Amino acid sequence: MATAKQFLKSKPVAKVTFELPAEAVNGAKVVSLVGEFNDWDVTAQPLKKQKDGSFKTTVELPIGTEYQYRFVIDGQTWENDWAADKYVASGISADENSVVVL
Repeated sequence: MATAKQFLKSKPVAKVTFELPAEAVNGAKVVSLVGEFNDWDVTAQPLKKQKDGSFKTTVELPIGTEYQYRFVIDGQTWENDWAADKYVASGISADENSVVVL
């Protein structure tokens, strides 16, 4: 997995590309990005399936803060980003959330 950040000179935002590799999705049909930036809405940010079987999406986020997020696979399995900047306790369960720092 990879999270790429592109900081824009024209405004205080970063284009953040979130990617989940094919081996992490096990043939999934739908993968969504959920997090603090979209109110954890499973329908708000679907990832696009790539030719190699991975899933990817790009989101513009304001810089100078941190955002918790996770991936939801086929509407059921919640997966962390193996390449997140850090992890924090979710506060809801024993699971941790991925964090991107901008």
